[in-house]
Amino acid sequence: MFKLNNVILPEGYKENDVRREVARLLKVNDAAIYDIKPLRVSLDCRGRRAAFVLSVGVSLKDEEEFLKKSKEKYSPCEETMRLLDIAESIGAKAPDKPVVVVGSGPAGLFAALTLAYARMRPIVLERGDCVEERTRKVKAYSDGGELDTESNVQFGEGGAGTFSDGKLNTGVSSSLIATVLAEFVAYGAPAEIVYDSKPHIGTDKLVEVVSNMRRAVIAAGGEVRFNNKLADIVEKNGALTAVRVVSSQGEYELPCSACIIAIGHSARDTFEMFSRRVLMQQKPFAIGVRIEHLQRDLNAARYGFEHKNLPPADYKVVAKTSDGRGCYSFCMCPGGYVVAAASENGGVVTNGMSTYARDGENCNSALLVGVNTADFGADDPLAGVRFQRRYEKAAFALGRGKAVCQRVGDFMSKKVSSACGAVNPTYPRGVEYAPLDDCLPAYVCGGLREALPQFERKIKGFASPDALLTGVETRSSSPVRILRDEEGDSSVKGLMPCGEGAGYAGGITSAAVDGIKTALNLLKKLS
Repeated sequence: MFKLNNVILPEGYKENDVRREVARLLKVNDAAIYDIKPLRVSLDCRGRRAAFVLSVGVSLKDEEEFLKKSKEKYSPCEETMRLLDIAESIGAKAPDKPVVVVGSGPAGLFAALTLAYARMRPIVLERGDCVEERTRKVKAYSDGGELDTESNVQFGEGGAGTFSDGKLNTGVSSSLIATVLAEFVAYGAPAEIVYDSKPHIGTDKLVEVVSNMRRAVIAAGGEVRFNNKLADIVEKNGALTAVRVVSSQGEYELPCSACIIAIGHSARDTFEMFSRRVLMQQKPFAIGVRIEHLQRDLNAARYGFEHKNLPPADYKVVAKTSDGRGCYSFCMCPGGYVVAAASENGGVVTNGMSTYARDGENCNSALLVGVNTADFGADDPLAGVRFQRRYEKAAFALGRGKAVCQRVGDFMSKKVSSACGAVNPTYPRGVEYAPLDDCLPAYVCGGLREALPQFERKIKGFASPDALLTGVETRSSSPVRILRDEEGDSSVKGLMPCGEGAGYAGGITSAAVDGIKTALNLLKKLS
């Protein structure tokens, strides 16, 4: 099988259209084509009509003869390695004491799956609930109920990404990305994520995928303990010997040979414990708001023509600001909803999510402005955590427990909104119309005011007076980094930090890749 690029097809194309176009480009009969495999599909809307641009793998009946005679040079298709094959190839031997994985977000799940495939029988500790119970609690909180501080949008099986959009696009480059996508499909994700240029699973489908992955870990000999929170570590001569765990049955000590830490970006109490045990440092991040538009208006602005056969439009925008911080969109959710993402009482945190269908009336995205370590005002690893908490509490107080909301037109003219316009807010626990300047740093609001006109020039209607800003968004990435060496160890040998919470990833796919890499580092030590 070889790769064929730039197969261009109109919107609404069918499978037979792909076959005909491939035959035309290769100048072969349709009957000569044995198989066609989609490798990548992207949407090009630069002309008057949309076109889909495909890269496909092609297998011909007389392929060797065709390639020998062809004047074109075609690259062979690389086979995607499955995680089982990668893990088994190392030949690691199970240690006397178990391997522990803390956290079951994408980094933790993929680390555990790698270890389970290698017959290490990992024990996964998750402070929150299984994804099914977690989903029920998230809904109850969204409907106005009490916050469960151990099982919410941030904590629980699947991690924070479960209640986003299941977006899988990433800026990292790794051969393991194809492996991650293949594993997701094997456990129930839509098949098109392996070739879509902007793959997503959707919150509704990701719940099932996550539960299937957990069952696979258990079937391979692993164990998953929910409502078990890491409380402390035990070390001897600079090496990990055990972890201390708090569960509903009480506190216990779990001896272990190694522990992979995949705690996510919001485990503030665990960060505090680690600040006394291992080397950590502050890390820059970004904060801001969620912006909402009508999806139909974005479709019209992005496509500029009839779009019945096209997916809901999305965007990614970046702007320069005079202070050099910059402003950018993040976690854009077509046809999505703003969600209540707090993990502590007395604070407001916003995020965004979409179902697989992306069929909501609104679209939303974070608009973030960079925050530097110099802004924290203290030289200790947890200063960024306190910075986040300060503005979450300010939003809670200003909004009287609701999210703070302001129309873009009013925000730009520094007026308090009295109500929404054409765009209705989707934050589920209700909004309070109040000035965002009172719950965000001046340089963040200044950056947003500089950036919005720039975004309007790129996408007509982006800075529409009726677009809604809802705040605050503070959890775009971890405010700390747990330092590790080339073998993946922290300053305590055998304690291996990974994923977004440890400061080494940003999103589902990159966290999953980092979880696999960390598990492979451990397996190499055990081989």
